[in-house]
Amino acid sequence: MGGISIWQLLIVAVIVVLLFGTKKLRNLGGDLGSAVKGFKNAIGDEKDSADTESANKVEKNSDTLGDNSSTTAHETSKSKESQKDNSQA
Repeated sequence: MGGISIWQLLIVAVIVVLLFGTKKLRNLGGDLGSAVKGFKNAIGDEKDSADTESANKVEKNSDTLGDNSSTTAHETSKSKESQKDNSQA
């Protein structure tokens, strides 16, 4: 009482083929397939670019931290030298 039988699906398919023709349906199927493929590629590219951007941000942050630490070490050695000069004078 509830479901669609195979015969009903077959009748609907025959009516659709008669209305639109096989060539138009083939073109429609190809267009739909290429659209789905393009969508999947776009989603995959977006994920790849997001992963690349996050990796670049981490790399940039580590470079910045490295620069800060070397600057701090340089400033520390300068301040020690100036303290030595002051104590010698």
